[in-house]
Amino acid sequence: MSISNKASIQTFSNPPLILGSTSVYRRELLERLRIPFEVVSPQVDETPQTGESSLDLTLRLAQAKAAAVAKQYPNAWVIGSDQVADLCGAAIGKPGNFERALAQLQLMRGQTVTFHTALCLMKEDTFTTISVPTEVSFRKLSDEVLENYLHAEEPYDCAGSAKSEGLGISLLESIQSDDPTALIGLPLIALTGLLRDAGFAIPQKK
Repeated sequence: MSISNKASIQTFSNPPLILGSTSVYRRELLERLRIPFEVVSPQVDETPQTGESSLDLTLRLAQAKAAAVAKQYPNAWVIGSDQVADLCGAAIGKPGNFERALAQLQLMRGQTVTFHTALCLMKEDTFTTISVPTEVSFRKLSDEVLENYLHAEEPYDCAGSAKSEGLGISLLESIQSDDPTALIGLPLIALTGLLRDAGFAIPQKK
């Protein structure tokens, strides 16, 4: 269910829908809604701008990802999304490797981190962009425990270095959010409302 370059979109009973993301986590979340969609890489520079807050960064990137794909497919609705973890005003991104992941977890232990998960639904010049915050409190755990977790799950492509939907839940003390899927990468409660407003039938009639 993926396409790598510009191509014709299939005709569905719902309007054509594209997920502008290569994230396997977002694709798996969107599949829960059981509506047909395509996947297109948005190819957007994610470098933060000078003085940009974590919230502003994630909102800008979600919209930029949707816009990059919407330009190629003007007849489709496009979902753009981005997530940035914020600890005391400092953005925490994807670690990429064990060493950076361990440093992130050491920094966050005993702390409460805000995960900003932004969502943009766009078609041509019509779009809505929102962000769903999630407050995550990390337990005070030893380096040995953190290292064991990283070797077990290798969450190096996740902002904050922990998969709450997996073994990473053992590192957490609490999660507070209006949408439990936001922390995984795509706020489905908010997205479902936006899609219905755009004319999608969810659930679809068999």
